[in-house]
Amino acid sequence: MSFNKMSFNKRSTTMTVAIALVLGLGAVSAASAQDTSTSATAQGATDQPMGDAWITTKVKSDLLATKDVSGLAIDVDTVDGVVMLKGQVDSKAQADKAVAVAKKIDGVKKVDSSGLTVKKAGY
Repeated sequence: MSFNKMSFNKRSTTMTVAIALVLGLGAVSAASAQDTSTSATAQGATDQPMGDAWITTKVKSDLLATKDVSGLAIDVDTVDGVVMLKGQVDSKAQADKAVAVAKKIDGVKKVDSSGLTVKKAGY
C-alpha cells in the first residue's frame, strides 16, 4: 500500500488542526476555571454576592425580556450594588415595572430611577 505525498500532507494537516483544537479547548477550560476562582475571591472581598458588571448585564437582559418595558430605551449602570436606570419610558407604569425588575436581581442593594423620564404625549 502506498501513500502519495499529497494525501499524507492532508492527513498530517488535519491531525495537527485536531490536536491544536483539543489543546486550545483545554487551555480555555483551565482559564475559565481560574477566572471563576478569582471572581469568587474578588466578590468575597466586597461582600457582594454578584459583581456590578454581572448585575448590570442581568438587569439589562431581564428588562429586554420583560413585556411592556422598553429595555432598549433604558440604560443600566451599577456601582457597589446600586443600580441606576436612565432613559425615556412611555409611562410611569413602565418606569415602576423597570424598577421592580431590577430589584429582583440578586446582589442589588438599591435602585435609583431618578434618571428615568416619562415621554410627553405626542412624541
